[in-house]
Amino acid sequence: MNDRNPGDLASSLLPPTLAALALATTLLLGLPDAATAQDEGLRVYISADMEGVTGAVSGEQLGPSGFEYARFRGFLTDEVLAAIDAAREAGAVEILVSDSHGNGQNLLLERMPADVMVVRSWPRPLAMMEGIDARFDAAIFLGYHTSTANTRGVRAHTMSSANLTGLRLNGREHAEAGVNAAIAGHFGVPVVMISGDDAIVEEARAMLGDLEGAVVKWSLGFHSARTLTPEAGRALIRERVAAALARLDDFEPYRLDGPVTLELSYKNYLPAEILSYLPSVERADAHTVRWTGADMTEISRFLQVATNYAANRAP
Repeated sequence: MNDRNPGDLASSLLPPTLAALALATTLLLGLPDAATAQDEGLRVYISADMEGVTGAVSGEQLGPSGFEYARFRGFLTDEVLAAIDAAREAGAVEILVSDSHGNGQNLLLERMPADVMVVRSWPRPLAMMEGIDARFDAAIFLGYHTSTANTRGVRAHTMSSANLTGLRLNGREHAEAGVNAAIAGHFGVPVVMISGDDAIVEEARAMLGDLEGAVVKWSLGFHSARTLTPEAGRALIRERVAAALARLDDFEPYRLDGPVTLELSYKNYLPAEILSYLPSVERADAHTVRWTGADMTEISRFLQVATNYAANRAP
């Protein structure tokens, strides 16, 4: 295979004097070659959760044992595809999707476009943001939900509804959207759009600013909502993604400059007690541990240990 770019090939076919002139003109004018043009294209990162998908209200839609889970995997996939379509129309040359709900194996891969890559399953150091880095121009959060500290929102929780009652960064309560925005912000990437119920859009805007929000349902309680249809939800997501990518200059990354202090509160005593055996971990109260990391990548790694480690895990 010839690995030279078209500009190299064209130069090789020109007489030496003309080739030198062409090269000098390119350098003086700063004209990009094909590879540079590709590098300068729009790159979009999508983190897809499931509690905030249009119509999702209970475990019956959100896990493999639920009678509606198979259908809602399709709805989640459709909402991701709607965001991908809008990103492509905005000029995206690269799209990475993080399957970030439950077992991390929800999206129907056979329906994903061939040029889109997907992050699947766990564990992974950056969790719901695995694969994000500085080359991306925008992050999009689909199907998100409110924090465990929020009294409103369908399926409100932070990371683990079974085990955690609070997560604070530098003393401020953070939902998954806030944690993930801070990870993106570490790499200089702004969050530009979020979808879910009315409560998460309100919560995210209060922390992250005037990002685009697709409200696909209105919370009536932890397990109930007034909801759009899947078709209407997809159309709204596509519209809001397009609007966000049309005004990229309006957004700033959400940065938590290090060091960053994490306070993690458990429902039970024992996890906090055992973690406090580590010399770098402080037990702030009976249920809470405090740990300080250099930046959000270290915080993310600590969270993966603090919420997933068990000595009997296999293989």
